[in-house]
Amino acid sequence: MRRSLRGMPPKRHDIAYEPDLVVPAADGSALLTDHYFPLADGDFPTLLVRSPYGRGFPWAPMYGVLLAEQGFHVVLQSCRGTGGSGGEFDLWHNEAADGQATVAWLRRQSWFSGTLGTVGPSYLGYTQWALALDPPPELRAMVVQVGLHDPHGFFHPAGAFSFENALAVALGMTHQHRGVPRLLRATLRLLRHLRKITRSLPLGEAYLPGLNGRVPFLDEAMAHPEADDAHWQGADVGAAAERLSVPTSLITGWHDVYLDQTLQQYDRLRRADCDTALLVGPWTHNSALQQGWPEVFAESLGWLRAHLCDDPSGLRTTRVRVHLGGRQTWHDLPDWPPPRTGRRWYLDSDGTLSPHATEDTSAPMSFRYDPADPTPSIGGPLLSHKAGCRDNTALEARDDVLTFTTAPLTAPVHVLGPVSAELQVGVDTGHADVFARLCDVDAQGRSTNICDGVRRLRPAEATPAAVTVAMSSTAHHFPAGHRIRLQISGGAHPRFARNTGTGEPLATATRLIPAEVSLHHPSALVLPVAGTEPADRDAPH
Repeated sequence: MRRSLRGMPPKRHDIAYEPDLVVPAADGSALLTDHYFPLADGDFPTLLVRSPYGRGFPWAPMYGVLLAEQGFHVVLQSCRGTGGSGGEFDLWHNEAADGQATVAWLRRQSWFSGTLGTVGPSYLGYTQWALALDPPPELRAMVVQVGLHDPHGFFHPAGAFSFENALAVALGMTHQHRGVPRLLRATLRLLRHLRKITRSLPLGEAYLPGLNGRVPFLDEAMAHPEADDAHWQGADVGAAAERLSVPTSLITGWHDVYLDQTLQQYDRLRRADCDTALLVGPWTHNSALQQGWPEVFAESLGWLRAHLCDDPSGLRTTRVRVHLGGRQTWHDLPDWPPPRTGRRWYLDSDGTLSPHATEDTSAPMSFRYDPADPTPSIGGPLLSHKAGCRDNTALEARDDVLTFTTAPLTAPVHVLGPVSAELQVGVDTGHADVFARLCDVDAQGRSTNICDGVRRLRPAEATPAAVTVAMSSTAHHFPAGHRIRLQISGGAHPRFARNTGTGEPLATATRLIPAEVSLHHPSALVLPVAGTEPADRDAPH
């Protein structure tokens, strides 16, 4: 790994490790734990890494080995019911209690100096936030990499169901902790069945062949779409950030599935006056830990050394660093989002985006969404190799996708912050989703996705209803000569489960009813336009 990745720091220490240590969980179950440590005299701070994905590849080399070589004790632990640990895995329920039990065990170890940090990506970020609900006094630093705090928000963004990503999570949670060969076989099985799964109903039965049986937390997620359902009580641990004083570094990518949750975490930490830093790269969830790993590791190491080893030499001078799409440059900012103006481009009936609202009396613009032939998903924040920026030309040629495009820009436009679409939407059946996507159209006509969002409409909403579709956030440079484009459609399948048009429960729906979706005036794309382009840097570090 060291040979394949450029820019990694040289190791400081030879290391050793103790495998399969037994740490008692809150209920007494045995949590299997590996301890990596420097072969050197002196006290070293400890890093806790709690994972449901096993303790082998890639966690052992990327976290155990690399961080121990830099002068840390690394405690890599399998969550309850995974990786050989006892008990049953119950998504999110036991992480706070088991994290506290692990810290209690650490206090009894002769090598524990009393200085603790946490680090890790994805669900390993969730286990950090769970511990931070009641942070132990030894906890001095956190590094949350492409991490989440709200499981419901992942499964049901704005009322839709993240079907393809939910399948990927179920696959990883079920098989990755059993080793790479098992995971590869399970992945191939899911890929063989994926097309049939996404075209079959009911969803609660359709996924079974691809995952080789039921996955209880997936069934529960489908059965409980509402955030205030008792099922989700205690699942959202984001409140930890509202009162946290532990210095926390946040790392994400513009196409990470947890980008929005990371930015929520940053906002809450800032409001709590907590020492925090934010790095947003040109990454997907997976590529942040692959192509982006040298930058992610350097950012993480600099933060941990500063707050656990009293060595601030790896910190930057600004709180925020973001990658600017369209320029492929890095920019240092004092905060996020930076000062900007919410500039509106209005949707005209002729398919243009206009900077000025007009008294358009023409008929509403409309499309027919047919769940039997659902609008496909292309790129965006996915947990697969298909994620990220993609050519949307073929998608935009479909009859069920409306596009609105500016004239070629006469001057660059710098977009930094949250993007949204303010729409007046009518639906003949009362049941529909609205998917909105921002694209950059180059001089050759290639349309590339920048950011997007979805919103499930409720039958009780008036027709037409004023609907705001939050389209996530971005930092993007539209150069002169390019065009800004807004896509509007009725879904992005199988990234989101198709709206069946019936209002039947997600897991058991069997009927499909098309919907006629209309856009009325005035509707607008709202972009956070920066007055000046921020100064750029050649590299993150």
